[in-house]
Amino acid sequence: MNASPHEDVGGTVGIRPGVSILSVLRHLNYRPWYAIAEFVDNSLQSYLAHKLALQDGRQAIEALRVEISLENDPEPRLVITDNAAGISALDFPRAFRPAAIPTDTSGLSEFGMGMKSAACWFSPRWIVRTKALGEPVERIVTFNIAQIIKDEIEELAIETRPSKPEHHFTEIQLLDLHEPPQGRTVAKIKEHLASIYRMFIRNGEMNIFYKDKELSFDNVGILNAPYYKEPSSDPVTWFKKIDMDFGAGHRVTGFAALRDPGSTTHAGFALFRRNRLIQGSADDGYRPYQVFGAPNRYPYQRLFGELHMEGFEVSHTKDGFRWDDGLEDTFLELLKEELNSAPLPLITQAENFRARKYKADWRSGAEKAVANTADTLEKEAIPVLETERETPPSISELPSELDERTLVTKQERTLEFRNDTWQVTIELTSDAAVSDWLEIRNNEQQPVTADGRVVRHLGIRISLEHPFMQRFCGLSSDEMEPLIRLAVGIALSEVVARESGVLQAGTFRRVLNDLLANALAL
Repeated sequence: MNASPHEDVGGTVGIRPGVSILSVLRHLNYRPWYAIAEFVDNSLQSYLAHKLALQDGRQAIEALRVEISLENDPEPRLVITDNAAGISALDFPRAFRPAAIPTDTSGLSEFGMGMKSAACWFSPRWIVRTKALGEPVERIVTFNIAQIIKDEIEELAIETRPSKPEHHFTEIQLLDLHEPPQGRTVAKIKEHLASIYRMFIRNGEMNIFYKDKELSFDNVGILNAPYYKEPSSDPVTWFKKIDMDFGAGHRVTGFAALRDPGSTTHAGFALFRRNRLIQGSADDGYRPYQVFGAPNRYPYQRLFGELHMEGFEVSHTKDGFRWDDGLEDTFLELLKEELNSAPLPLITQAENFRARKYKADWRSGAEKAVANTADTLEKEAIPVLETERETPPSISELPSELDERTLVTKQERTLEFRNDTWQVTIELTSDAAVSDWLEIRNNEQQPVTADGRVVRHLGIRISLEHPFMQRFCGLSSDEMEPLIRLAVGIALSEVVARESGVLQAGTFRRVLNDLLANALAL
């Protein structure tokens, strides 16, 4: 389509060559948040390229606003809307043609495939409605991939509507979604998008909304503590700036630090290019073994940072860097050396520092933890307690056996207690069908030893799939062990209470299981 900058009539837009590749874009190895990020990239690039014009005039804006919503009526559809400068008539031919590389590749849109590939990955039908700043019409283009392939369509009709020149926006509707995001995926989309665009959110250039709720990125607490070898010395902040020049145009800047508290899920580096995160967002931090070691090591939980990569190539889906000719090995070797250099050897400190040895002021963390728990108690606990009050007290004996379940691990130990031998089995199960956090069995009489002593078989089972464990239990032994010890303590206490004549002792555990599942895990 040959269009003037102020085209106000209908027409067509060419989508050749490369139409045949549209059918295979569905099979790209995207994650939902990186696919949505392709649309956000286009919005952000449009805003940055026309920032001065957008901040002037009758429809002036102070920041880019991107709205993402998942709608289910009358059919599942994902809608992404922005208030950027829109797609101009001059840009239309390139915007809708596969693999049409933009004339300026120094920004966030560089491969000419982002919108097309992400839209086809999400949906077989999609609609683009856009109004370019300064033009008198809005334009609408509809893609139906099956129809395009079947009829070998090479041009799409453009529907136009009159509009005020000062208006500007783009709306993309993805229809008949292949896999509508739901449940935990929606939460991860919001978390990852806030992480990917944190630099623009921080500096006030961009606001992202998911169903009218603004996304935000929370900064991480940085460890302030003495060097582990000198526990009585003054505390220092374990943060250092990074600036490494590899030559040949490759440079890395940013910072590295130690988290406080540590996290098995959210430690690691975030790697940026042009202020947009490429690798290491949210709970998928960049944690190469050469620097962080194994997941059960403390650097894996403490070390984090933001590194800006200059001169490095990225994948066409912009979810990772292309490390050519051993470049990553060189990068990691120099990075590790820099991280552990004096006077702040971050890796050594992370490996050897133990928070429990340094008792700093706990007030801030304690106040937040208690406040969060109290708020949850106020909002969620009463309905559970009301239900429990109407339930008859537990007067049954402990079962002698527990149902067979899929186990993650099992340990058995022998204890001598009150002239009896106790064989205690501790099991962790990953069976989602187990509804209780804690189960107990007690086989009291068999067998009897030669000297007349009773052998007690006590079984304790803890569910790792329980909502409370999913919410608060990490993957490392340090994070699992306190909850496991608490469960074992409760189990043993109940058994001893029953033996001491306490009536309805099982009611405590039943109510606890219910509260943990339906109130305190939220």
